[in-house]
Amino acid sequence: MLFFPPFLGGCLFLPGVWQRGLLPLGLFCLAASASYIFNDLIDCPSDRLHPLKSARPLPSGAVSPHLAVWWALLLAGIPLAVSYLFLPVLLIWLVLYLLLSVFYTLVLKKIVLLDVVTISALFLVRLEAGGAAFGVRVTIWLLLSVFLLAFFLSAGKRYSESLLLGEAACAHRGVLACYSPCLLLGLLWGSGISVLLTYSLYCFNHNRFIWTIPLCAYGLVRYSARVRRGADGDPTASLLKDRQLFIIGLSWVSLIAAELYFR
Repeated sequence: MLFFPPFLGGCLFLPGVWQRGLLPLGLFCLAASASYIFNDLIDCPSDRLHPLKSARPLPSGAVSPHLAVWWALLLAGIPLAVSYLFLPVLLIWLVLYLLLSVFYTLVLKKIVLLDVVTISALFLVRLEAGGAAFGVRVTIWLLLSVFLLAFFLSAGKRYSESLLLGEAACAHRGVLACYSPCLLLGLLWGSGISVLLTYSLYCFNHNRFIWTIPLCAYGLVRYSARVRRGADGDPTASLLKDRQLFIIGLSWVSLIAAELYFR
């Protein structure tokens, strides 16, 4: 997500540009790791009831909570200190990312709709951080497209969780009690249509990438069908385990790169 602004801006592969993103990438990897450890610490009791998450280091007992706390503090402190000293333009986005992640874990993940909105907002923080790190302005169309796509994927993940966990869904994630299957499907299809419309407007507004619109449409429908049949709705797992989604993603990147860098 950090590399999206320069990639879509057509400047990522100019001399010295992509190297500028290595430090921000490393700092956000550390910050994200800290937020995931904190989330696992808070969710440890409920994760023990999950068929997949119960094998994670904290729920399984492989790592002690005391050690995890120290790792979380270390991994959060390093990027803040390094950014303050060497990359101050990124500091505000790192602070915002960590604060929003903590607030999500403690409060927002328990509130219906605000949970998926917050996850989507975290994507926007990373997108804006990329724009700040590379000095590239992020357009409103790109912001809307990324936000709606993240909302779509989050709704799909919630739907797949409710199918996978069945009656135990509420014990693992309390907010699922407020999400009926009809509501989740409505959010999934509504956000899917919205992201397709917004992305299409982004393409037509810039008069480029128009041939990627059918790819996006097929990818959205493919992901929706995947979660409806009970497959894992995690975006990374979907991309890596579903051959068609992987080919669609690779084709999208290739078409964008061909138009921006090889014309």
